[in-house]
Order: sequence, then structure tokens, then C-alpha cells
Amino acid sequence: MSRSGTAGYDMSIIFSPQGKLYQIEYAFKAIKTGGLTSVGIRGKDCVVVATQKKIPDKLIDPKSVTSLYKLTDYIGCVQTGIVPDSKSQASRAIQECATFHHKFGYQIPPNVLAKRMADIAQLSTQHASARPLGVAMILIGIDDELGPQLFKVDPAGVFTGYKATAAGEKEQESTNFLEKKFKSNPQLSKDETIQMAISTLQSVLGADLKSSDLEIGICTMDNRKFVIMTDEDIDSQLTKLAERD
Repeated sequence: MSRSGTAGYDMSIIFSPQGKLYQIEYAFKAIKTGGLTSVGIRGKDCVVVATQKKIPDKLIDPKSVTSLYKLTDYIGCVQTGIVPDSKSQASRAIQECATFHHKFGYQIPPNVLAKRMADIAQLSTQHASARPLGVAMILIGIDDELGPQLFKVDPAGVFTGYKATAAGEKEQESTNFLEKKFKSNPQLSKDETIQMAISTLQSVLGADLKSSDLEIGICTMDNRKFVIMTDEDIDSQLTKLAERD
């Protein structure tokens, strides 16, 4: 974006004559600069998030690098974008969950948390003193009445429920891939949902991924709790996917 084209309208949260908020547009671009791609897929009785795992330095302990966050025992999310913004938003989400539980005496439903995080994100689009977060939150959980739930919250403060969604560098390619897969509205089992998430990432990245290259979180109707899969479990799914193909 050239300086002459924006004429200072990108310096703050202020509408341009074309009705654009350039800071919000830049926040969406920042999500893609992290170099990671994440997907979320809702199955018949489960919901899964999967993302790439990149270790920037060989001396870093891989266990200390993650894009998956456990917000409550029953809700988790994958954060895609600027890492410090991701940690800040996840920390605020944990705080909101705890406040809701203390106030009402039961666990916050996924859709209520998604709406609350979107409302908080939207505040930074109307204050000149605030900067929009350069991160997309894909949030999953099991609702007592509605079953598996999948939401995405963006920097503009919009939250939407999805059957399948993606975020990050290869968001558009992943979305195109998932749209083709969901044309027939498949009722996916747990294994099929996990394998579709893995195959989506492998397809758009054009590479065979190892368990060390992936992070996968899952909620099922049986367990209901948010579980981060171990390397052994991911290896097992990669083997099943290779055998199926």
C-alpha cells in the first residue's frame, strides 16, 4: 500500500474516503506473515483443529513452541498469526472463561466465548489508542445442546460458525480444498475428520508431513474434553492415511 494512496488514513483507526479501515486490512495480512496454516473441521461427533509446527531454532525445546491453547477443560483453540498477539488473546480468553464460570456456575459454551472474544477484538477497531490483533482464532468445543462447535474469530471482530475453515498463509488454498470435500456434506467419523485435516495441510503445502510438523487438538462427544494429540497418535493417523491413499 503506497503512502500516497492512503494519504495518512492508515496511521490510525479512521475511515478512508473509500470507506476502508486500513489498519484492519493490515491485521489480516499480518495473519499470513507468520508462515503457518491452520485448519478446523467439524465431524459427526467430534471437532478437530490442526496446524503446522515450525521450530525457528534448533536449540529451542520443541515442547515450548505451540499454537494450540487449552482455554478450559472443554474448549480449545488454534491461534494463527503474530505469536505475542496470539498469547495475549488466548490469555484473555482463559480469563473470560474463568469469569463466566465463577459468575454463572457452569462452563462457558463455545458460541458465547466466540462472541465475547469477537466483541473484545471489535473494540480495537474503534479506538485510535488500540491496535487490532494480527491473529485469527479458530475455536472448538462441544455444546451440550448443539454438539460439536467450530468458530473463527478475526481481527475485525467478526465470529462465524463453520463446518470447516482455515487460517494463515495458505488459507485460500485450504478453503478451496475443503469446499470440494464438503460438497457432498459428509458425516465424518473421528478418524476421518483427523485425516481430512492432515490431508488438507499436506495438499496445500505440497509436502508429506511428519508428526513433529503437526499439532492437532480434538474434542469428541464421548470425552467432551479438549485433548492435544501426542506424536504417537498423530503417527498412527498418518499411517492410516497413507494406507487409505
